Amino acid sequence: MQMIRLGRTDVEVPAIGVGTWAHGGPKEDEGDEVGWSGHDDEKSRRALRAAYDAGLTHWDTADVYGDGHAEELIGGMWDEIPRDEIYLASKVGWDKGGHDHWYHPDMMRRHMERTLRLLKTDTVDLYYLHHCDFGEDDRYLDDALELMHRFRDEGKFRHLGLSDWDNGAVARLAPRVDPDVVQPLRNLWDDTYAASGLQSWVEDNDAGACFFSPLKHGLLLGKYDAPQSFPEGDFRNGVEEFGDAAAIALAQEAAAGARQLFPNHPNPVLHAAVDTLLEDCRGACALVGQRNPQQVAAAATLGDPPSADDAAAVRRLYHRG
Repeated sequence: MQMIRLGRTDVEVPAIGVGTWAHGGPKEDEGDEVGWSGHDDEKSRRALRAAYDAGLTHWDTADVYGDGHAEELIGGMWDEIPRDEIYLASKVGWDKGGHDHWYHPDMMRRHMERTLRLLKTDTVDLYYLHHCDFGEDDRYLDDALELMHRFRDEGKFRHLGLSDWDNGAVARLAPRVDPDVVQPLRNLWDDTYAASGLQSWVEDNDAGACFFSPLKHGLLLGKYDAPQSFPEGDFRNGVEEFGDAAAIALAQEAAAGARQLFPNHPNPVLHAAVDTLLEDCRGACALVGQRNPQQVAAAATLGDPPSADDAAAVRRLYHRG
């Protein structure tokens, strides 16, 4: 597995990180479906063990993944995996905690302490502000930042992160937050990393970057042949492309093209979809969901970006017009 320097953290992590959103299982929040169906705790534990054995030692989770369930699963691994060999990231923000706005200090304190307790650790290596909604005119941002800096001074986490589904929002707030690492949405269908200005900010400020949802929740693998619906509590029910026959057909066609483009790669479609994102930013990593040992084995073959010409060919395959 290729290692990368995660910006000014000066930590070397694998080019492929372990995403654990799906480890939390199905979930609803204020009427929205925000989890994943098909979860199995034992398979998740085996996946985490397999990831460590394969050298995939950057694990990414959040307080709201199963209301702490994903964190608890990770915390249960330290009897067989050395905690200090895992670069461990979590997040706070997608839970109002009974308040009328995001990032209330009382919620943040409770969730910081719960995260440490569930993860069975004294320190989280990387702690993200999970989104960029700090109220009208960002009125709650300064208080949230002050508290995050206090957490860091107290040794509760080492590196500060900032994430959001909107790369423009991350780019807008990055100068004020000054994160060590950003976690933007980036895949072959949702790619505003450069156009938003975020890539320039990252490079100018020696920040790390970890791309989430690089497979568009699995859709870019071309494994579906018809519009999909999922069990209750599954986030993918709200992703419009899963119900779009044309999008599904395009993903299938692109996957077929990727197999022809990379015939000697053990996982050509994965390689095309994920490693192409790393071609133009060699200091970034991709967070790939891995909830069973088979997915870990596939992810372990990634991390080697294609040539610029091959990356351009992949983008043409997946181009949506």
